[in-house]
Amino acid sequence: MVSFRIIAGKLVKLAKSWSMPLGICTGIAVYAAFHFLSFLNPLKPAAEVTAEHLIPLLQFVMLFFTFCKVRPRDMKIRKWHLQVAAIQVLACLAIALPLHFFPDFRYAAVAEGIMVCIVCPTAVAAAVITGRLGGNESSLTTYTIISNIVAAVVIPLAFPLVEKHGEMSFFMQFAVILKMVFPVLICPLFAAWIVRRFFPKLLAAILRYCGSLAFYLWAFSLIMIIAQALRSVVNGHFGAWLLWVQAGTSLVLCVILFFCGKILGGRYGDRTSAGQAMGQKNTVFAIWVSVAYLSPVVSVAPSCYILWQNIFNSWQLWRRQTSGVQPRKGE
Repeated sequence: MVSFRIIAGKLVKLAKSWSMPLGICTGIAVYAAFHFLSFLNPLKPAAEVTAEHLIPLLQFVMLFFTFCKVRPRDMKIRKWHLQVAAIQVLACLAIALPLHFFPDFRYAAVAEGIMVCIVCPTAVAAAVITGRLGGNESSLTTYTIISNIVAAVVIPLAFPLVEKHGEMSFFMQFAVILKMVFPVLICPLFAAWIVRRFFPKLLAAILRYCGSLAFYLWAFSLIMIIAQALRSVVNGHFGAWLLWVQAGTSLVLCVILFFCGKILGGRYGDRTSAGQAMGQKNTVFAIWVSVAYLSPVVSVAPSCYILWQNIFNSWQLWRRQTSGVQPRKGE
């Protein structure tokens, strides 16, 4: 009995350590099963509907649990928070404005893909990963809130400049996109603060029993994310050159964002936190908003970005676990 518990504990620890590569491989396997095994065809519609509704729900729950950990009076806005947010806004507008005046630009889809990856908010799992890497989890959670607010404002302003939708005015398009992104990005924050203010017993239960639940929900959602990303790439019937360009630019962008964040955060003793804040993106939201408002071809960039950021995070976790080095707080 004791040996079984020891083995089970080791298996759980192994699953935690390799959750990202396991999620990626499982997502690939799930997509391959539905794509190549004909007897699963009757289940495809149900699987697609389930994923379509479950992913936003998981996003809400993960953000909600993450925000429940933060007390408003403990939110300390640091200089690097403002600098990273400014980069997020300015880089997005630097792409959106030229595309507005030159809509026939040959590589517009590639530029839009870069824009989406930059402007989408920090991933909800970034705080968890930051904690596992020895960074400042509370600082990263504060920036996650900031990045969600920034994205909820900037996306409705920037996207109508890039993609015209019939006879809709700019303000109508702004309202449509705001209605789409607000419930996913901002409502979890309000819900968490309402629970903290009016339901202290529920908050205590959430903090006691659901401390690591956001990480496991993220690992589960990663399976569906990878499967959906592969489906959007394969079913898009895009030219091979475009796929390679999108994959290559998203890889370069991923490297730039992570290392620029680390360099910027290193000036303030928050190297790991700033790197994750700038580089680890909510790609589920990015794919969703790309398909919903821009075009499926734009979603190729965040679909590829998923792989790059998770490969990089897997390497970071593996390096930390195998080196045996315990980074200082903020390193």
